[in-house]
Amino acid sequence: MSLHVVLVEPEIPQNTGNIARTCAATNTTLHLVRPLGFNIDEKSVRRAGLDYWRYVDLIVHDSLDKFLSEHGNARLFLATTHGDNCYTDFEYEDGDMFLFGRETRGLPKELIGNYADTAIRIPMSENTRLRSLNLANSVNIVLFEALRQNGFPGLL
Repeated sequence: MSLHVVLVEPEIPQNTGNIARTCAATNTTLHLVRPLGFNIDEKSVRRAGLDYWRYVDLIVHDSLDKFLSEHGNARLFLATTHGDNCYTDFEYEDGDMFLFGRETRGLPKELIGNYADTAIRIPMSENTRLRSLNLANSVNIVLFEALRQNGFPGLL
């Protein structure tokens, strides 16, 4: 089974590092869509102590448009506080891709509109809905639900 986490223009290197570790531990492909708010060259990764980075199945895309031209026909689930669907409302399948936006702005509204049927949200109380959960926590919640539904394939 192959699931995909897609970070669109991530800004905070610690979030991406935590997500990369989760992807390495779950055999999930990590896609990073430029521009990035940090460097991922070998020197930067080594300096940050990301000793698991070599285990990450990483694909970097130059832009959201380029990502969509390559993967726009896949099942894309857009994680957003503006989604009408709860993340548990779907049966996830091999090849599904979960898109998460940048920490300060989320995903572009036009993109959310184009994929409204698969825009998912994590339930939160009203007083926190304006400020969403941490990006790494959100990725873990959604990814582990997809893995759970499929019997945690390939995991001990």
